Amino acid sequence: MELLHRREFVQRTALLAGAAAVLRDVPARLPAVRAESRAVARADKLRVAVVGVRGRGMSHVHGFLKNPETEVTVICDCDEGVIANAMRTVEKAQGKPPRFEKDIRRVVADKEVDIVAIATPNHWHALMAVWAMEHGKDVYVEKPASHNVREGAIMTAVARRTGRICQVGTQSRSNPGMRQAIEYLHSGKIGKVELAIGLCYKLRPSIGDVGRREGEQKPPATMDYDLWCGPAPYKLPRRRTKNGTVHYDWHWFWDYGNGDLGNQGVHEMDKARWGLNKNTLPRSVFSIGGRFGYIDDGETANTQLCVFDYEPQLLVFEVRGLPTKDYKGAKVGNIWVGTEGYVVCPNYSGGIAYDPKGREVARFSGGSDQYHFDNFVQAVRTRKYQTLHADIAEGHLSAALCHLANISYRLGVEAPIGSPRSVSEQKIVQEFTAAMLEHLRENKVDVEKTIGRFGPLLTIDPKTERIVGNDAANALLFREYRKGFELKDIS
Repeated sequence: MELLHRREFVQRTALLAGAAAVLRDVPARLPAVRAESRAVARADKLRVAVVGVRGRGMSHVHGFLKNPETEVTVICDCDEGVIANAMRTVEKAQGKPPRFEKDIRRVVADKEVDIVAIATPNHWHALMAVWAMEHGKDVYVEKPASHNVREGAIMTAVARRTGRICQVGTQSRSNPGMRQAIEYLHSGKIGKVELAIGLCYKLRPSIGDVGRREGEQKPPATMDYDLWCGPAPYKLPRRRTKNGTVHYDWHWFWDYGNGDLGNQGVHEMDKARWGLNKNTLPRSVFSIGGRFGYIDDGETANTQLCVFDYEPQLLVFEVRGLPTKDYKGAKVGNIWVGTEGYVVCPNYSGGIAYDPKGREVARFSGGSDQYHFDNFVQAVRTRKYQTLHADIAEGHLSAALCHLANISYRLGVEAPIGSPRSVSEQKIVQEFTAAMLEHLRENKVDVEKTIGRFGPLLTIDPKTERIVGNDAANALLFREYRKGFELKDIS
């Protein structure tokens, strides 16, 4: 599916027209590369730099090692203490070790690199991708595409301006089973799809309250922590878990992450929107929830209900980080409800279609991460971004849904989560709200006393991708960037 068809192109001209302004903000220390990428004309392998290899980056390493069109030539990470596995894996597969670089700025300036694969914390995604694309590299960037709404628009504009290929790591988009399920929805076989449900029921225990009790912690000695912070404020970490003082638990802090809504949840958010066949932002969004069940250093919600109005369709999304039962056979997955049946996809690679009486009528399965890496490499070779299964424009919209819900949540009124506040007149939303409260009670949360947040209803202008009549909310569409790590808005 080509995202930027004629209608959307007209709607989003204002977002893309200012792309040239971004060019002025690439650091002066990085000489601009205007020549076409070597990938266009060269018949040999594409050279890949993988950035961030402690976790998901190893999937990038394996994905590009398995593709006969690519070779991994550079491993980049600001923490030397986490690179050993990646270095050994590449050397074993290719017969020689890759080069190690600590600083992404050296990687994007390297004319021998064709592809930059980004698996860093969220707050670095946009800046690395923009730097790479402005220096002639194609980009595979992990989900969520962005850390805030405006970043995704900038990334899309730069990709179009430079002609670079930019794939987002929502790999369900390439899995045959999932593609079959979505095609089934779009073909009308469950009638008119009226409701999409996204679920992120993933256990997230307390990360501890070390920072609250002891204050600032030392980052690993092997890490360039200033570089790790990059565009985010320089603050020493105030957390310490079995994963160390920096790694992974950054997801639960607003400066770097987006909570589980923008972590695991963005996969299901992307599929929910895909199933609805919506290529814009919704008319409105609101979110309620909180961090319940324990007191720890984390900032983001571990329990969150979000509602997106795509009138006449509705998208409901729920995060549960405490122990819970499934919903219609899914814990981390999706349900689409139509006038003549429904489809449940409980994983990344397929699902089951049912008639209105709950009888199975079709089943879809098949897929692996490799399909997504291979789809990206094919698009790099052909120079056709339309063949990408998760082009940056798609990734931007799905990440933006997460960001908008988090904006509503962060601006919410604090009150006992079980207080009798009217959150919606829609029956399905009332049912999900009641189920969320029952879930909390089952986890021994006193909903009559425990404080949560009731976010305001944010009205969205899909054409400008701004929030109508709410300056505080619009201020959270973007962020301030540290000197030397600036990303200029395109507006």
